[in-house]
Amino acid sequence: MAGCCQWMKKQWESRAPVLFVIAVAMFVDCIQFTIIAPIAPALLYEMDYRNGNTTLKNSSGRYPDSSYDALSNVSHVDNSKNAPYHDQFFNESHRNHSECYAGKDFLNDENVRVGLLLAIKAFVQLLTNPIVGKLINRTGYDAPMFCGFIIVFISCLMFAFVNSYVLLCVARGLQGVGSAFTMVPAMGMLAHLFPDDAERGKAMGLAMSGIAVGVLAGPPFGSAMYEFVGKSSPFLVVAALAFIDGALQLCILKPTKLSPMSVPETPYRVLLTDPYIIVAAVGLCICNLSFGMLEPTIPIRMMETMCAPPYQLGLAFLPCVLSYLICLNLFAGLSQKIGRWLCIMLGMMVVGISVLFMPLAVNIYGLIAPQAALGIGFGLFETSMLPIMAYLVDLRHTSNYGGIYAISDIALCVGYALGPLCGGAIAKAIGFSWLMVILGIINIVYAPLFILLRSPPGKEEKKPVLSNEEKQEESEESRPFPTYATHRPESQADSLCLQK
Repeated sequence: MAGCCQWMKKQWESRAPVLFVIAVAMFVDCIQFTIIAPIAPALLYEMDYRNGNTTLKNSSGRYPDSSYDALSNVSHVDNSKNAPYHDQFFNESHRNHSECYAGKDFLNDENVRVGLLLAIKAFVQLLTNPIVGKLINRTGYDAPMFCGFIIVFISCLMFAFVNSYVLLCVARGLQGVGSAFTMVPAMGMLAHLFPDDAERGKAMGLAMSGIAVGVLAGPPFGSAMYEFVGKSSPFLVVAALAFIDGALQLCILKPTKLSPMSVPETPYRVLLTDPYIIVAAVGLCICNLSFGMLEPTIPIRMMETMCAPPYQLGLAFLPCVLSYLICLNLFAGLSQKIGRWLCIMLGMMVVGISVLFMPLAVNIYGLIAPQAALGIGFGLFETSMLPIMAYLVDLRHTSNYGGIYAISDIALCVGYALGPLCGGAIAKAIGFSWLMVILGIINIVYAPLFILLRSPPGKEEKKPVLSNEEKQEESEESRPFPTYATHRPESQADSLCLQK
């Protein structure tokens, strides 16, 4: 720990201000990303009720006209108190177990809409990442990152004031564009500033602490602010944080100065056909697919079976993110000693095992151990995955990091896009328990493939080894002009004459 503190003190004199700005940018992006996940079911529930689109069924499974009339009567009674219906729905202290299940059919149908809302961000980010990777080669890292701040700020304001599902989806898509313009330049800038592999791992661990804190603060902060202050309040706070981040970028970085990359880029086609990069990218996709499926399904599972109020929906992820935050810096040095490939493999196995235990929880306390184990697995996995991506491109290609981190972010986005979208639909079709079993098995089965990253060959190792004669023949054939007129034998004859 003392060594880490000394390293931080040394870096503060040179590169640490940039590292701080990157960590703040990642924090703002991730807290905005995680705020919406736990409150989305309650938010859509309130919107549907207020707009008269509720699909609550009665005990016979039909959609009677009296259902909406009954809800309307409740609304008229409670208008004087400014209490929305969803607060009554979640107030478990005044309801018995049977009344808590009154909206179970609606919540089950809500899986798909919540999943779509959460997945739109990743789909848009997936399409934007290659564009950002190409743009970095022409402008450098600073300008695209500042554009990301502007887009994130606008999307925060949209989330705060829109009142329809369609506009929420638009704001979520705009957030995806902002994330692409934030994450790809941020990771590329870190890899560029810290060329040494050991320093790079420590720097990325510290920068990713911003991600961990954002993920940690987002769900409980968003849930509490939504229930006790109002729908707009969490997004306005994040908009203020984004504005501070933009001011820091103007002071420390140079977003108005375009600095094209001096190192030639490696084409996406070459990177995507590299088998070692493919193994790493697919693993990154699967691991984030698991978390993406948990985000919408865990809150709905808690609402269906645990009668959980809104503030508990975000607290369920607290053990996961706390252990993730601790492990990011704890395993940064360990992964360098025992091997990044081993940390990645162990992390993916731990993720798979923890997912298998999720359905056994019957209350919020039963989720603590599986969620904490999930955070440890993600800490082991991501501490080594992002540095090993830069290491692979240094070893096998050119040290231009825009393309490799665009691919990394694409893999992450595929997981986060398919996760919420397919997770909600699969949970509705086969049940939450079977979904967790499938996810756990996929992670455990794929993890051993990371043995391939133990000692990947470099660029020079990809060429066949030639004998000395073949090398001489190849060098003579490659000469532009014949050299027999000025070759060594004549000079040797002249020396013999001089000796005589």
